[in-house]
Amino acid sequence: MSSPPITDSHCHLDFSDFDENLEETIENALRSGVGRIVTICTQLKDEPKVRNIAEKFECVLYAAGTHPMNAHQQPMVTVTDLLEIAEHPKFVGIGETGLDYYYTKETENQQKKSLLLHIEAAQRSNLPLIIHSRSADKDISEILEGEYKNAEFSCVMHCFSSGRELAIKMLDLGFFLSMSGIITFPKSNELRDIFSLAPIDQILVETDSPYLAPPPYRGKRNEPAYAALTAQKGAEIFNISYEQFARQIERNFERLFTKAITQRPAA
Repeated sequence: MSSPPITDSHCHLDFSDFDENLEETIENALRSGVGRIVTICTQLKDEPKVRNIAEKFECVLYAAGTHPMNAHQQPMVTVTDLLEIAEHPKFVGIGETGLDYYYTKETENQQKKSLLLHIEAAQRSNLPLIIHSRSADKDISEILEGEYKNAEFSCVMHCFSSGRELAIKMLDLGFFLSMSGIITFPKSNELRDIFSLAPIDQILVETDSPYLAPPPYRGKRNEPAYAALTAQKGAEIFNISYEQFARQIERNFERLFTKAITQRPAA
């Protein structure tokens, strides 16, 4: 019996790394048991390119927003812009947005303003928020908790690699934590421990490709096919079979990205 297909819930197929062999990349994913891919737009000027990729490939869905590291370089996003884009049938999430103080602490104010606008769009559209957070645990926690109390929204902490305290707070809000290739790295024991304590029904898997390729491809270009390698490690962390883990994370994905249910690829 073949393993159930999984979803790469976060990658960047519009990046130049995939320009020369995008179709082959999609085919590799399908052969590897990755049946769906969510490609993420990180600056709205690129949304037409990302949308076109989703329209070209049946298995590809998309989301769009302004990445926190781009917040100071782009015109400030508007809620209206996001809600208009969200009308597309293959558009399934708001973001990625968030806070990044590792590379761009000096643009903190622009990042926070942008984040609040994305949260409002998620609240009004009933689509999940996709959060990038690096070296900003305190602020991201306070903002997400505070805005959730104002009006609830769903959310995934994409490529989660923060500390235990933030993980607990986000899980308590009902948010999801997404595993990337980082959990396969030899020195990621603490992160694996954090995931092992999370409810398995609040876990997703992603590649964040072209970044963070898991072994044996570490240091090379990552691609959606390798989500299966991260899922294998996820199954080990929860001490269940790959098949069980794959079925669970697919249920999780459709519970969070509810719009994706109407866009299932033909069997």
